[in-house]
Amino acid sequence: MSQHRSAATRKVELHYGATTDVGKVRSVNEDSYLAAPPVFVVADGMGGHEGGDVASRIVVEVFAELVDTEHDARSGAAAIAELLVRAQKEINQYALEQRLGGGREGAFRWYAGTTAVVGLLVGDDDGPKWLLANLGDSRIYRLDAGTLEQVSVDHSVVQELLEAGTITEDELETHPERHVVTRALGGPDNAEADYFLLPLTAVERLMLCSDGINGMIDDRAIEQILQEVGDPRDAADQLVAAALEAGGRDNATAVVVDVVGLLTDDARGSASEGVSLEQKLGALP
Repeated sequence: MSQHRSAATRKVELHYGATTDVGKVRSVNEDSYLAAPPVFVVADGMGGHEGGDVASRIVVEVFAELVDTEHDARSGAAAIAELLVRAQKEINQYALEQRLGGGREGAFRWYAGTTAVVGLLVGDDDGPKWLLANLGDSRIYRLDAGTLEQVSVDHSVVQELLEAGTITEDELETHPERHVVTRALGGPDNAEADYFLLPLTAVERLMLCSDGINGMIDDRAIEQILQEVGDPRDAADQLVAAALEAGGRDNATAVVVDVVGLLTDDARGSASEGVSLEQKLGALP
């Protein structure tokens, strides 16, 4: 994949932190993340051990191709779309191999899938921007002027019911199909992601998370942590800790990114120095 050089994105200084935890109920962490400028990813796997965890890991390994590359908005969207297709193919190939190698019993029920949310810093004629994409019910939030806003729209059964007026906001958390997603990577359909383009001036703080965060604590609690905790590494830690304290019924992953200014020649992001790519890829074996 070709690189598109942009002086604008080369001068942006990012501070960031990421945390993941298996939670208090699950035995396997099916979440994976990538935190390596200019790309940040959270993937929440589905399908059980060696299904969901492998699917989510495929996503972050595929998207590692964007580390240290530079794109404008158009080429960045094309790159994200291309990598989602590649991840879909790799997940489906892995699932096929497992079904064929697993014998008759349960072979056709074996499944590997994952959600994906992506934040990519891109250049543009009027300055750098966040190019955001989502598939499934993992979320992207922005904090601006102290106010939290969910940028992504959940691809889920309950979101569709809410938009249709069939259920209310209060019924979301207890609906029996609240965990059923309508778009994801893995399976026969090539689901298309939703894309969002935001100027950096509209995003004081960016947060990507699996539903093990927002499914356990409400947006008010998320907003309070993101408002009050200055270091993005501590903010990610506290979001996961709050989800665990609330019950920890699912794997919980949070990636928090701050744009703090322009880089000088020797300045680096707070989480970049001395951290290998393998460490930036979450939930590696």
